[in-house]
Amino acid sequence: MEKGVLKADAGMNALAWNVVGHTYVPKLLSEDAFVWHATIPDGTFVPPHIHPTQDEWIYMLEGELDIEFADEQVKAGAGDTVKMPRGIAHGIFNRSGGTAKCIFGVSPARELYKLFTELDGVSDPAELVRLSALREVNFLPPPDAK
Repeated sequence: MEKGVLKADAGMNALAWNVVGHTYVPKLLSEDAFVWHATIPDGTFVPPHIHPTQDEWIYMLEGELDIEFADEQVKAGAGDTVKMPRGIAHGIFNRSGGTAKCIFGVSPARELYKLFTELDGVSDPAELVRLSALREVNFLPPPDAK
């Protein structure tokens, strides 16, 4: 990680990715952590998935998200922190009627930065699942495919 200040309207290396209809802007990358700003439009989601080697968290800046764990669904709004431990399936849904903005992080960083680079603009669900599995993010099959 380099020292200094990354301005609010900037991403590392001037990057911004479109991943599953969300805008992800990388803010910090080290061996120990990866942090990005996310703009999540209403009606978009990240299907249930598992990070077997990373803990993930979300700090909500504005808006509201539904987080679905295998055994419960919770709502998160501005100021809330969502904790998604490694090995625990979770899905992220914006059903709020408005845009949500938040800061995501994972620890350790592992391959997620590379994955987002590869997923930028990918719209085919099968390709998203395939690429994600190569970088230690495992999507669950749809409920009717189990």
